[in-house]
Amino acid sequence: MAGCNTAVSNIVMSCIVLLTLLVITPLFKYTPNAILASIIISAVLGLIDFDAALLLWKIDKFDFLACMGAFFGVIFASVEIGLLIAVAISFAKILLQVTRPRTAVLGKIPRTSVYRNVEQILRWLRDEEEMIKDHPRVEYLILDMSPVTDIDTSGIHALEELYGSLQKKDVQLILTNPGQTVLDKMYTSKFADMIGEGKIFLADAVLTVAPKTEQA
Repeated sequence: MAGCNTAVSNIVMSCIVLLTLLVITPLFKYTPNAILASIIISAVLGLIDFDAALLLWKIDKFDFLACMGAFFGVIFASVEIGLLIAVAISFAKILLQVTRPRTAVLGKIPRTSVYRNVEQILRWLRDEEEMIKDHPRVEYLILDMSPVTDIDTSGIHALEELYGSLQKKDVQLILTNPGQTVLDKMYTSKFADMIGEGKIFLADAVLTVAPKTEQA
């Protein structure tokens, strides 16, 4: 704030803070609490950034909630409580992302080999009769596993539930591009045996499984 331009300012600031704590702090012992409070409030007001909070709200509601939790926790309780609230909310966000991963239907862009998100997979299958009346019935559901770097027992169970729901609709589940770690765990858990032989591909599954259709 004084106009420093190099990292040397951090060293100078650290030395001054150290000298202040060791030498000058005793001089503030008899300072009235009202004056100390005014100094703290004046410093805190400069830390409030409404634009940053609004940006968090627009981008990620969980980040905004963690920000507000930390802010009000510090204001009404203590720094430790504020940090604990922020960490708890962030941890809950990670758990939700792990236990409820996003899924998407991939559609092939014409005249390319690129696949992009079309819409939510399960919703598309559930509303198939209303949404694709003029198209052939869905026979294969191909999951692109290339973004999945690892999978745990919860992920295996989610795939088993998906496989069971697809069996009721007479839709074949196909997996493509799984990583070696994911592939090993699917074989170890017997999920690969459950879906059947020839249902896991390391290349373009669409060309092999359904060469006559562009839907996947």
